[in-house]
Amino acid sequence: MRGKLTITTVLLLASALFVCPAAALDRAAVEKLAFGEGDERLEAIGALVTEGDPRAAIVLGALGDGELQTASKRVIIVRGAEATDAVTGEKLASMPAEREDIVANNRLRGAVQGALAALKLISPDRAIRFAAAKELAGGADAGMLPLVKKALDKESDADIRTLLTHIAASLELKTGDVKTRLAAVRTLGLSGGHNAKPLLLSVLESETDADVRLEAQTSLKQVDERLLWGQRAGLLFAGISLGSILLLAALGLAITYGLMGVINMAHGELIMIGAYATYVVQNLFRTHLPAAFDWYLLCAVPVAFAVSALVGMVLERTVIRWLYGRPLETLLATWGISLVLIQTVRTIFGAQNVQVENPAFMSGGIELLANVVLPWSRIVIVLFAGAVLAGVWLLLTRTRLGLFVRGVTQNRAMASCVGVPTARVDTLAFGLGSGIAGLAGCALSQIGNVGPDLGQSYIVDSFMVVVLGGVGQLAGTVYAALGLGFANKLLESWAGAVLAKIVVLVFIIIFIQKRPQGMFALKGRSVET
Repeated sequence: MRGKLTITTVLLLASALFVCPAAALDRAAVEKLAFGEGDERLEAIGALVTEGDPRAAIVLGALGDGELQTASKRVIIVRGAEATDAVTGEKLASMPAEREDIVANNRLRGAVQGALAALKLISPDRAIRFAAAKELAGGADAGMLPLVKKALDKESDADIRTLLTHIAASLELKTGDVKTRLAAVRTLGLSGGHNAKPLLLSVLESETDADVRLEAQTSLKQVDERLLWGQRAGLLFAGISLGSILLLAALGLAITYGLMGVINMAHGELIMIGAYATYVVQNLFRTHLPAAFDWYLLCAVPVAFAVSALVGMVLERTVIRWLYGRPLETLLATWGISLVLIQTVRTIFGAQNVQVENPAFMSGGIELLANVVLPWSRIVIVLFAGAVLAGVWLLLTRTRLGLFVRGVTQNRAMASCVGVPTARVDTLAFGLGSGIAGLAGCALSQIGNVGPDLGQSYIVDSFMVVVLGGVGQLAGTVYAALGLGFANKLLESWAGAVLAKIVVLVFIIIFIQKRPQGMFALKGRSVET
């Protein structure tokens, strides 16, 4: 909890805590809180926390809000025109005439905030307990140790128990004897939770007992090894995440270029169109259906596919159809189209980037290890890429359109002779590839800002994936995308992003020289002849 504590917050906190028999608070602790000096007031806060009485939260909250006062030797809580005895909780019949405010300095306010967080540890609400444990993990007062242990004994949630174990160990390092400190150091080594390494390093710097220092060194090695595995897991996920993004960006190109032989330099702009379509759907939901905003992606996905597919089919019908078999003219024409699309988007939406907001279910992440958090946005994109890949595979291998596309790819003349409408297949295949590019744009909008130049960042990588995997090979596209994703992230961790990109490009150049057909060569009569 940060900032000013409101009356409503304190009342909600008190009502959320477990119900205990009505009994007066420790009078001595309350009076020491009001009339004591410096450390005595801090000790009083610790005593109230140790009691674990829900009404202690009300008293401490009143102190934080400036509502705790003294009337002679009595401590009262004043809210509006009502006064309540801080010890017994009884309402006073009349407001005392002479009252003095109890002033809390910054140090005392910080202790109050920590105490209120500690009291939340006994709340029946799991979310409240987890938030309190995370807050206390950043730093807790030694006086809170009894309540932390009490909460730990009753806690059944594994995640909260891990945090509480770490908090208790860190507090025991400050207050315990040698035996207790040894046990705390071992606990930190086994848990490897938040701040375990800094705490163990501080033990090595300040500890005078040789046995504790030796145990701290052993525990520090355990924590370092666990953190190293966390880095590896994070690197693995980062490679999968980047590979899935490259796969989405290149999958449409694998159809338009790999299956149809069209060098489409406007492919990146089709990705950009899908991202802007998602942006438009988001704004429509925010304006007209704010209650269903978290589900706007369910509508944005088909819209992004349809808009990009429609633009792609129009391009194929009006420009690209007349340039089949002329790669240089196709390249120049599609490059010009890409410039036109960029300028069109700038005219409609402006030159500045726009932001697409993540739905609530894509916010946050999964804390796999102490130093590894897997964002939900990335996890959803990985799953989405797998779903799109499965859909494309089913379409190409289990549908009539897929059969026609494969037939035209392997031998256009023979396919035409047996009645395949090659011109219509070209249009539908190009629309399919463009629609998949739109899906890539929809996914990319969830991990960064959307701008007119969005597609320019992925067009080169998309061509690299398709060429490396093998022209016309879906499996090759998957392997190449994941391989390049892992290679980029691995090299980035060693040499930085710029050198990593250079090394990858050099590798692809050498690989293509040795194996021009890519990882998987396309087979068919037209190819073999």
